[in-house]
This record gives sequence, C-alpha cells and structure tokens, in this order.
Amino acid sequence: MVAAGDAGSIGIADKLGIDTDSAVQEIGWDEDVDDELRAAIEEHIGADLLDEEADEAVDVVLLWWRTDDGDLVDALVDSLATLADNGVIWVLTPKTGRDGYVEPSDIAEAAPTAGLTQTSSVSVAQDWTATRLVSPKSVKARR
Repeated sequence: MVAAGDAGSIGIADKLGIDTDSAVQEIGWDEDVDDELRAAIEEHIGADLLDEEADEAVDVVLLWWRTDDGDLVDALVDSLATLADNGVIWVLTPKTGRDGYVEPSDIAEAAPTAGLTQTSSVSVAQDWTATRLVSPKSVKARR
C-alpha cells in the first residue's frame, strides 16, 4: 500500500511540476477540495501545505477556485504576493458539469489582467482540473 501512495504522490506532483523541496501555498480551501490530491502533494514535498496566511516566498500556489468565489483577477493578484520570481500558480477548478464549474475563458481573460500567462491545463483529480499560470518573465527565462 505504501508503494501505491508513493506512486500517487510522485504522479500528481510530476504532473504539476512540483519539486520535492518546493514551498507550496494553498488558497481557497473548502470542504469540496480533493483531499487525496492535497495529501499526495504534502507527501511529495515532505511538508504541510502553507495556508493563506503564510507570508514567506513560495514556489507554487494552489488556488482552489469556483464560479461563485468572487473576482478571479483579485485572487490571482493576491496570490502573487508570496510567489517567488519563477513560481507557478495552479488554478484548480471543478470539471465541466460539477458544482462551481469555471469556464476556461474566465481564466484565460483573468490571467493577463493579473499580469500572468496561461501555459497549460491538466486533469488532476476526478472532479478537478488545474490551469498553470506564470509571470511572462518566467516563460522567457525558461527559453
């Protein structure tokens, strides 16, 4: 059973590009989040996810977002406060047909307004999709 857990933590962390030494902050937690996904990331990084109150620099922000959560641009700008220069924001949204579903176009429109670039989207759990956002300078630095 340990091997299966290890495979899950490595799989989801790899999918999201999270290194074992990454500092990961979680914003927008609610009872509907995928606890297996959270546990897999915590297992991979060997630490708890930092909460919304954390003020240290982080490599990754996991932003759980639903259609009724407010203004996505504001949430993205707030997420940038602790994000390291080459950090990544993953916007986790419910999949099509699930409560709180967010249109992909809403993310595509909010990202540039917040000074971010959308690079990819992946399925990360049964009910959640993740969209990767980075600062444009991060995209240029990787080339």
